[in-house]
Amino acid sequence: MAEINSFEELGAATQAAQPAAPVHVQKLDPHGRAYATGKRKNAIARVWVKPGSGKITVNDKEFAQYFARPVLQMILQQPIIAANRNGQYDIVATVVGGGLSGQAGAVRHGISRALTFYEPELRAVLKKGGFLTRDARVVERKKYGRAKARRSFQFSKR
Repeated sequence: MAEINSFEELGAATQAAQPAAPVHVQKLDPHGRAYATGKRKNAIARVWVKPGSGKITVNDKEFAQYFARPVLQMILQQPIIAANRNGQYDIVATVVGGGLSGQAGAVRHGISRALTFYEPELRAVLKKGGFLTRDARVVERKKYGRAKARRSFQFSKR
């Protein structure tokens, strides 16, 4: 067995033992688009990103028409603004399940992932903003003997 004599050799030996950091490469489909799936609550969004004029379409409608509330429109645009890519990509999304709030979160998650597949160098910015993390919070199930998940029926003394 080889003997390690200096700190440099020790560092080289431990570095060789550790696996290399994952290298993120561009992942495109045959049409030159990046595809990703986003999830939030019970909503699932399929998102395609390609270079363009900045048009965002959700379920064959303009995103401002589909998500009428300004808050939901802002949620949708957060990863694009954080990555400083406003007006550079056309985004097409189809989303099913859940309510509007969950759908907006799912599309945001999908856009973030698709942007990292198209431009891997954006991963650090989007990761720091928390856009790549799937929000795992879901509604707690209703329990028997209870009105809702935790709320009891009204107590009656008489």
